[in-house]
Amino acid sequence: MNNNIVIVGGGIAGLCAAIAFQHLGIQVKVYERSPEPTVAGAGIIIAPNALQALEPYGIAAQIIRAGKASESFHLLSEKGEMLTKLTVPSGSQKMYSIHRKDLHHLLLSALHPGTVEWGKECRVIQQDDHGVRVHFADGSIAEGSILVAADGIHSGVRKQLLTKDIYRYAGYTCWRGVVSSDGLPGLSEHFIETWGTKGRFGIVPLPHHQVYWYALVNAPPNEARYANFTAQDLLPIFEDYHMPIPGLLKKTEPHQIIHRDIADIVPLKRFYEKRIVFIGDAAHAITPNVGQGACQAIEDARVLADCIEQYSDIHEAFVQYDIRRRKRAVKISNLSWMLGKIAQSESSILTAGRNWIMRHTPKSISQNRVQDLYKFHY
Repeated sequence: MNNNIVIVGGGIAGLCAAIAFQHLGIQVKVYERSPEPTVAGAGIIIAPNALQALEPYGIAAQIIRAGKASESFHLLSEKGEMLTKLTVPSGSQKMYSIHRKDLHHLLLSALHPGTVEWGKECRVIQQDDHGVRVHFADGSIAEGSILVAADGIHSGVRKQLLTKDIYRYAGYTCWRGVVSSDGLPGLSEHFIETWGTKGRFGIVPLPHHQVYWYALVNAPPNEARYANFTAQDLLPIFEDYHMPIPGLLKKTEPHQIIHRDIADIVPLKRFYEKRIVFIGDAAHAITPNVGQGACQAIEDARVLADCIEQYSDIHEAFVQYDIRRRKRAVKISNLSWMLGKIAQSESSILTAGRNWIMRHTPKSISQNRVQDLYKFHY
């Protein structure tokens, strides 16, 4: 069996893991089902903890150069009143927003040429005491000493090993878009999320005069009428929200919007199974309420590589990876789930009480939470 690592999934988790392994001099190959590099048209925020995890590979510096910096995240009422401000701890890196396609290109360019093979849909996985074998839909086979499952919330690898349904629909659906920020009155340089009784709306400035927005509305799962919603269909929901929210929606063309229901998975009871190890959304998909989905995948990649470097025995390396990642992943998953329920309240009375509490909570309490969230845990 070849002494190399097979990664299934060429998203952020899989590419970061491949970068980390190559940094250690380990042979690695990434197999991605998409026929070519394609990334949904949306933005992403890379928090200080993810930058810390990427520091040894030179990627953090590239994100800082390519991204748009912010020191704080502002939570507002639908009228634009400040509810609270989450500030990056002093002495820490800032948060950086970047378009997903730009981040994806940056990660791909950090890998050796030919590391990623496209159009490889995983069909069957076999493993024994010596290694793993992956059979793809095109009839090809990949072999390695271990397999890293980085194939997302709908992980085909995980479905082959686990039969229990661990998906949880969060109760709300999401639209995202990226548009030009030129000629948009009322646009702030801050990262902003607005909480109202009709839904939430996020605004994140991006580099190159672009802005990323997202909208979350309570809905049954797979609501048919929302599947083809345009930004103009969303306008009646958010037309009474503060500027520039209505202006952003008016500016968004149908081809600039993507939609999906929000769900997570209950974090796996164990992040490995013999010679297969799970990272990112395949192990612990998180609702997007604390901006940590990709950041935790990046932490996974760094810690897994560190464990494989430290322990010659694969089983011991996986055990240590699981120990070092489980508590934090579960904690952030639970926090994000709870925060989503609080933020999506449609009750005027409950919302008023929630907003009052947020305005009057001592800054030290919220900052302690942020400090723990934004610190990379080795």
